[in-house]
Amino acid sequence: MNRWILPGIALATVLVLDLYVFQAWRSASTSLPPRWRGPALLAYWLPTIGFALLLGTALATPAQPQGTAFRTYLFASFVGLFLAKLFAALFFLADDLRRLLTWAASRSGLVRVTAPAPDGAGIPRSVFLSWFGIASGGALFGTLLLGFRNKYRYRTERVRLESPHLPEAFRGLRIVHISDIHSGSLRDPAAVGRGVQRILDESPDIILFTGDLVNDHAGEMDGYRSVFSRLRAPMGVYSCLGNHDYGDYRRWPSPEAKARNLERLKAVHAEMGWRLLLNEHVTLERDGQQIALLGIENWGARGFGQYGRLEDAYRGTEGHPFRILLSHDPSHWEAQVLKDYPDIDLMLSGHTHGMQFGVEVPGFRWSPVQYVYRQWAGLYRQGRQHLYVNRGFGFLGYPGRVGILPEITVIELA
Repeated sequence: MNRWILPGIALATVLVLDLYVFQAWRSASTSLPPRWRGPALLAYWLPTIGFALLLGTALATPAQPQGTAFRTYLFASFVGLFLAKLFAALFFLADDLRRLLTWAASRSGLVRVTAPAPDGAGIPRSVFLSWFGIASGGALFGTLLLGFRNKYRYRTERVRLESPHLPEAFRGLRIVHISDIHSGSLRDPAAVGRGVQRILDESPDIILFTGDLVNDHAGEMDGYRSVFSRLRAPMGVYSCLGNHDYGDYRRWPSPEAKARNLERLKAVHAEMGWRLLLNEHVTLERDGQQIALLGIENWGARGFGQYGRLEDAYRGTEGHPFRILLSHDPSHWEAQVLKDYPDIDLMLSGHTHGMQFGVEVPGFRWSPVQYVYRQWAGLYRQGRQHLYVNRGFGFLGYPGRVGILPEITVIELA
């Protein structure tokens, strides 16, 4: 019965929010023609009924592969509708607080309450706020639905990074950085293949991947190994593990099954021709000069697992003038790298996805994820050290993107 507790809490939360928003919906519907009021009230409850049926069906029956995509989109739609209602409820709450303060002031005799405007003298303030809240929530919901079509709309970000510590032979080196493929969420190999081709069209010298190849199971790569095996570069393809790669968010029949899954995932990297770095480093050589590439297992400062051992990866790189670190979680940068490893010149991360929702225009960037991660997308610098956070190649949970598109990063060292 424990598996029903959290879904039950989720459904109860949806119902409480629905009952609150319904009051505003009913208030706003009074301005509709009488014949439309009944259907409008009924239409309000249909998504909640559908959500309850979907949730019950998902819990009572095992997930079928054929229905996975349908369930994902349907569930994401209901979550989007919930967020839209939550957003709309802020306006309704503001109106309720206004009315409460007005009532309290009138009872105290501090203010004189005027009579309502007569019919035809304009829309009442509460009805206006109800419609405004509904319109705002509807706009958010529509935006989330439109975001479904952006999940394979890859954007190339170009960065030129200068460092006096970089050996002359490596100036002009072209790095393609990708992260967070989340193959278990992908449903269109042809679209993903077009993203892979965009990477190859950049003619990178080296390709670096910073974790979360899967959602939690190595088998998710079965339909995509051949697609990502196409990635090739003269200096190789290197990778590290992310928090989702360990299968920590899945119920396994035994610890041994979970361990086998991780070993299988490591083998997938090798089968694709990727060099997986597990708390270790490799030396990159060009025209007789060298730099170090370090890669660690996932290390997060916010409860996403600390499997990485940077001290092991760093050991032996003391003689290299320039170091690049692959570490999935950007919180690692401030928590350990800046403090203890001041000569790591560039750290590459992913993890945040930019929350797949936000605004990025010249001069202004915003995403809800910035309230959790100080470094959440793009390039950051402190002294000689740089961090680049990739917005993710794939997606997780919400099968779309709004304002924060899937990213292919091209970094030129100078």
